[in-house]
Amino acid sequence: MKRLIITLMTVVLTLTGLTTASATAVPDYAKWGIIAVKETQTKYNADILDYKHIGRTSLTADQSREQFKLWVRNKEGRQFAVYVNVDFNPSTQQLKKVEFTESDRR
Repeated sequence: MKRLIITLMTVVLTLTGLTTASATAVPDYAKWGIIAVKETQTKYNADILDYKHIGRTSLTADQSREQFKLWVRNKEGRQFAVYVNVDFNPSTQQLKKVEFTESDRR
């Protein structure tokens, strides 16, 4: 699990053009991406093969949503996409809910 989180953070930092020298500049969505990965692994008992941050949406003054697309492989070998919505309070950084939607499409 710890190895996956480190790998995930390395990918996020690489994709955003950050080097290890500036590793303290972590994207705002990284915290929610880690939650999306952990919750998906728990719900589907699956390996995460790929990860994409889709974007942030402001729903109300006290609720925002980070959206992610994860490509997973379950223990039976089936691969599929899981879209994960992570809702939170942007002021307090309190997690509100996590929602999942499966898709067979890439």
